[in-house]
Amino acid sequence: MSKLILLRGGRVVDPSQRLDAVADVLIADGKIAAVGARVAEGAPGAEILDCAGLVVAPGFIDVHCHLREPGREDVETIATGARAAAAGGFTAVCAMPNTDPVTDNQAAVGFIVRQAQRADAARVYPIGAVSVGQKGGSLAEFGEMVGAGAVAVSDDGKPVASAHLMRTALEYARTFGIPVADHCEEPTLAQGGAMNEGLMSAKLGLKGIPSEAEEIMAIRDILLARRTGGHVHLCHMSTRGSVDLIRWGKERNINVTAEVCPHHISLTEDAVDGYDTNAKMNPPLRTADDVEALRDAVKDGTIDVIATDHAPHHYDEKEREFADAPNGIVGLETALAVNVTWLVRPGILDVPTLVERMSVAPARIFHLPGGTLRPGAPADVTVFDPAAEWVVEPARFRSKGRNSPYAGMTLTGRVHFTLVDGRVIHRAG
Repeated sequence: MSKLILLRGGRVVDPSQRLDAVADVLIADGKIAAVGARVAEGAPGAEILDCAGLVVAPGFIDVHCHLREPGREDVETIATGARAAAAGGFTAVCAMPNTDPVTDNQAAVGFIVRQAQRADAARVYPIGAVSVGQKGGSLAEFGEMVGAGAVAVSDDGKPVASAHLMRTALEYARTFGIPVADHCEEPTLAQGGAMNEGLMSAKLGLKGIPSEAEEIMAIRDILLARRTGGHVHLCHMSTRGSVDLIRWGKERNINVTAEVCPHHISLTEDAVDGYDTNAKMNPPLRTADDVEALRDAVKDGTIDVIATDHAPHHYDEKEREFADAPNGIVGLETALAVNVTWLVRPGILDVPTLVERMSVAPARIFHLPGGTLRPGAPADVTVFDPAAEWVVEPARFRSKGRNSPYAGMTLTGRVHFTLVDGRVIHRAG
């Protein structure tokens, strides 16, 4: 007899079906079997998960994280990253290729797929490199990587500096129906910068990165997408100017999508005051004006997706002088709570829009399974309490990384259950 699970009495929020109602969700054989008010009557013997007072949503999908394996298993592995993802409510994550060696070929992609299967937690989809070795010279073999399981290409961590290479990548990726995800940074403007260029960088005596470093590359990519018809996905947008450019591209039906990270809609450059390296990231934290523009862009859909850019580092690396410390923070286990605390509680987003940006849109844009609770779909489900308060204690993270600017903060929004293929892979507590 098939394994039955009944998610009973939760607020089922599924924007893919315009569904927002108290209902039961029945899972059988790893698939959504039924959603409705009386499905329990047809499920004798089902394992019951009480979801009263909780939101039941299609599983969250993170299209941008760094799992560090192969090469830096001391700071994260695919297994620890996939478990951290599950604890944060993510049923699937896309792993960036800036590993050592770089994920730029069929064998490297296959390795990540196999390690993810062994981890038996959140799904992990590899992203292949745009260029061989991420060196910006020659294109990697997209077709072979897609055949092995890659769902997109990116040189993230580095921009695709050559406009010619970016154009060729967009043309080539279009034939495989995958997006090219670009880290928008004009290298000569950003070189040596450690934080946002402005009054705070002047006060701290740190070299800044101007917003134009991001915006110049954003408009270049949008124009190249217009020229090629390829799909460009702009990673971790951080400035008001970038929002205006994305809006311009979408108004002209250019195939551009974009993401923002929870830290860029919650924190400003003021978090760097005191030289806190846990607030050092690339792109850097910007101004309150930029944060406001990003929040508005998430609300109106100009920015399609909220993605974590989860980037674990060893404690000793982050303890260096600010200018010498690596960029990035861990984000998988705090993303939901940061989004609820800074977007939902102030009334900027409602819960269905949050689910759209964290689940439905990522599945649609990257052509991934999930993002829906329609009968027959994979039973990838996130159950969370949007009102639960908790204190961020990095020592309790499933990730090996502890580098979080939210340490000690009280946030709202906590995951209760994460299910992948109808199996409970995370339970609160």
